[in-house]
Amino acid sequence: MGELHLEVYVERIRREYKVEATVGKPRVNFRETVTQRAEFDYLHKKQTGGQGQYGRVCGYVEPLPEGSPVKFEFENMIVGQAIPSNFIPAIEKGFKEAANSGSLIGHPVENIRVVLTDGASHAVDSSELAFKLASIYAFRQCYSAAKPVILEPIMLVELKVPTEFQGTVAGDINKRKGVIVGNDQDGDETVIVAQVPLNNMFGYSTSLRSMTQGKGEFTMEYKEHSAVSQDVQMQLVNAHKASKVE
Repeated sequence: MGELHLEVYVERIRREYKVEATVGKPRVNFRETVTQRAEFDYLHKKQTGGQGQYGRVCGYVEPLPEGSPVKFEFENMIVGQAIPSNFIPAIEKGFKEAANSGSLIGHPVENIRVVLTDGASHAVDSSELAFKLASIYAFRQCYSAAKPVILEPIMLVELKVPTEFQGTVAGDINKRKGVIVGNDQDGDETVIVAQVPLNNMFGYSTSLRSMTQGKGEFTMEYKEHSAVSQDVQMQLVNAHKASKVE
C-alpha cells in the first residue's frame, strides 16, 4: 500500500496547499566495492610562499574477505619511521573520507582494506593535512585498477497469489531480474519466495494488483548487497556522469 499512500499525499499537497510537487523514482542505496588488489604510491607536494605541503604514501587496497565484520579496514605495516606515527591517524582519516564516495557513481565504498607499507615525510613541510590529502588522492589514483563494481540491494520478496495467476506473476519476477527460490501451495493460493533487486521493485504493488485482479499480496525485506551485471553498471555510471555535467 505504501505507493498508494504516497500518491494520496502528493495529491493533497497539490490540492490543499497549492504546492506543485515533482515526483520521481526513489533513489536506491547503491554501494561500491573493489574486486582485486591494487597498489598505490602517491606524493603530495605543494610549494607556496611559506610552509609547503609534503606527504608520500605507498601501499595497496584489496577486498576484505567474505563475511568480514567490518566494512572498512586500515592497517599500518610501515617498519621504522618513514612516516612519523603522529601522522598515521590523518592518513587513515584521508582513506576513510575517500571511501565515502567511490568514483563509479559516487556511493560509499565497502568491504575494502587499505594497507600502508611505506611513505616519506619532510621535516618542515609535512603536516596532517598534507598526509590526509595524499591519502585521498592515492585512493582515487588506484581505485580503477582495483576493478571496482557497483553493489545493489537485493530484497527477499514473499508473494501470496491465487494459483491461477502463478505463471503471470513468476514471469513478471523474471522480467524484473528476480530469482525464484521457493514455491509452495497453500490451499487455492501459491506462495512464491524470490530475491529481486530493489531497483526493479518500484511500482510493484500496483503491478501485482493488476496482474492478480487485486487478490495478490507481497512483503519484502532487505537481504544483501550484491554486484550488478555489467550492462547495469554501465547504465548507472553513464547516468552518474550525465548528472555531473548538468
